[in-house]
This record gives sequence, structure tokens and C-alpha cells, in this order.
Amino acid sequence: MTRGVPLLRRAGAIVALASAAGAFAAGTKHTVAIDGVKYVPETITVKRGDSVTWVNHDPFPHTVTAAGAFDSKDIAADGKWTYVARKPGRYDYICTLHPNMKGTLVVEDAGARK
Repeated sequence: MTRGVPLLRRAGAIVALASAAGAFAAGTKHTVAIDGVKYVPETITVKRGDSVTWVNHDPFPHTVTAAGAFDSKDIAADGKWTYVARKPGRYDYICTLHPNMKGTLVVEDAGARK
């Protein structure tokens, strides 16, 4: 019976490590509010692998569109859209329905931000 205990401990350690690795790989979650016909914050810096969710608090639809990089399509009032930042770079985006709305997403390599 005591022979099985170390095996169980090792199995538990492996599961714990796998869970930790999965949590790390998922990245950090960030939120940008769409409120008063603007993005808040207007500029956000994240690490590669992080996710950014835009939440529309306005009573009408908006988009989050960076030409050639990402496009949320219409985000309804009280709706949200999430993007996972996979490629480092600077992404200037607009709302195609309200082109005066502008924002910037900066994606850094995981080790770049301190």
C-alpha cells in the first residue's frame, strides 16, 4: 500500500504543473470599455498571448477594426468581443461605424514588458 503513495504524489505534481502551464499559456485578460463614443483606455499595451475584451456600454453598435489585422464586426449595445494578441506590434484601430473613434493596441513579446 505504501508503494502506491509516492506514485500518487508524482501524479498529483504532474497534474499541478500541467494546470499551472495551461494557466500561464492562457495569458492575462484585459478589458477596454466602449463608452461615450470612445475607447477607454484609448491605448492599451499587452503581452503576446493576452486577451483583450472590448465591452460596448453605448446604446448602439460599434466595431473594433484594425485594417488587415482584426475586425470585430458589429458589437451590439451591451455586447462584447474578445481578441487574443498573438503577433507583437502596434495596431491602430477604429470603429468603422464612427471613424472618429480611435484606439491603439500595442502587443509586446512576453518578456519585453517589465
